[in-house]
Amino acid sequence: MMNQAFITMLAREWQIKRQGAVQWLFPLVLFLLIITLFPLAIGSEPQLLLRLAPSAVWIAALLALVIGVDDLFRAEFDNGTLAQMVVAQAPLPVWVLARLMVHWLFSAGVVSLLSLLVIVLFEMPSMDALMLMLSIIAGSPMLLALSAIASSLTLTLKNGAVLVPLIALPMQLPVLIFATGAVDLYATGLDGTPTLALLMAGSIIAMLLTPWVVASVLKMAWSD
Repeated sequence: MMNQAFITMLAREWQIKRQGAVQWLFPLVLFLLIITLFPLAIGSEPQLLLRLAPSAVWIAALLALVIGVDDLFRAEFDNGTLAQMVVAQAPLPVWVLARLMVHWLFSAGVVSLLSLLVIVLFEMPSMDALMLMLSIIAGSPMLLALSAIASSLTLTLKNGAVLVPLIALPMQLPVLIFATGAVDLYATGLDGTPTLALLMAGSIIAMLLTPWVVASVLKMAWSD
């Protein structure tokens, strides 16, 4: 029963995401602009570009992910869909998980593939670029989970969209530091896989717990 509900909600979220192409394409365009303009602003010094590439790409990925999260649940809150689900006792955590998974796929999932452009733009070795892509895949679910919690907490506020980055970014900085550190370790010939494994474990735990936390916050927001 729960599996069927999850598949149904996943298909619904997929269809909604496809229809709102402009909303999820804008963060991707922003990501491309940042990683394209960054080498032009820094210059053509190869060593400097290689040293700054992981940080530049990760900051661009973080901004692209945060921008699309402020209205993650607002439409359903405003049009009454959330109220209907609460009244009907629909499995809110299942819906939140489906929404987060589809949002990740259209944001961080695509960004991780676009990050391979560093091979051309930053002249990064292909294996280092692959490590960078894996770090985004491993760490971005945790970033999304933290942003989703911040988005749900500010749902009832008039200017909540402004507060989402302010709440989420301080919690996301350790993820950014660990992820770029893993890439730097690999680039210097050391083993960065333990750091990647730590990021992946954190992301798995975050994605398991976040739907329940967000669902509880959404119920409180509706009752207020």
